[in-house]
Amino acid sequence: MGLRFSFWLHDGAEDTQSWTASWSSSMAVPTPARLSVLLSSSPEALGHVLSKWSPFHHSPHLLLSACKEEVTRTHVEQSSDGARAETGVNSGLHIWEVLWSQEQRGSHAVIGIATKNCPLQVSGYNVLVGRDSQSWGWELKTNQLWHDGKSRGFYPRNCYNFRQLTSSDSSFDIPDKVLLVLDADVGILGFIVNGSFLGTAFEGLPHGVDLFPAVSSVRGGATIRLRYLNGARREPPTLMALCRLSICQNLKEEQTDKLPLPPRLQHYLSSSWQETEKNS
Repeated sequence: MGLRFSFWLHDGAEDTQSWTASWSSSMAVPTPARLSVLLSSSPEALGHVLSKWSPFHHSPHLLLSACKEEVTRTHVEQSSDGARAETGVNSGLHIWEVLWSQEQRGSHAVIGIATKNCPLQVSGYNVLVGRDSQSWGWELKTNQLWHDGKSRGFYPRNCYNFRQLTSSDSSFDIPDKVLLVLDADVGILGFIVNGSFLGTAFEGLPHGVDLFPAVSSVRGGATIRLRYLNGARREPPTLMALCRLSICQNLKEEQTDKLPLPPRLQHYLSSSWQETEKNS
């Protein structure tokens, strides 16, 4: 992701968590350095323009909060209802946080990316984001990917193989917080769960077209919150940022405090630790 995943960093730590304790760790793929640097950077302030749902482009059955960062579905039957962000992006690497309580999802709870032409309300209970060629969605209940009205397989990509090996038909519980990762430069969409990057969900998204975070729900009372965390242009990470990332991945926080560095560099490293904790 970003320059076709040209830069990769491995932390070298073995996964010691059991599948039951953390399936997302088992399904994680190496995080591209460009994305790792972005995750360790200070997030954008609350109220960012890219954190807001559109007051115009949403189903009439979805109500916006005053700050426009939350949408809540009304208690209406036989309707699938969606919303997209107010402002889209057509270049760069971007991360959004989507907060959606598991208890408020119900069936057909979908998060993803859409163009401005994606439909945002249909009759009946259906997958809406991913229903047509203008949207790409991850259905959180079944772990399926949807685009152009068709299932594009399971996500994470190897979760189906795990079901086969364990004879388990159950879906993987997706926590309340999911990070949506869009690389608009190369047309790739992925997700981060429990601090683990789950790899590419979709590729081949259109270039030079405004793309918007989007959600769809059929659950009455469901409240979904959007927050823009960070973004970067296509250029590769700076050497300084890569050095900080490497130090924080290979040393514990108390070890970095003992490094013979000037106060400003110590603060630079400590800020990286703080942001890593926030995003994990």
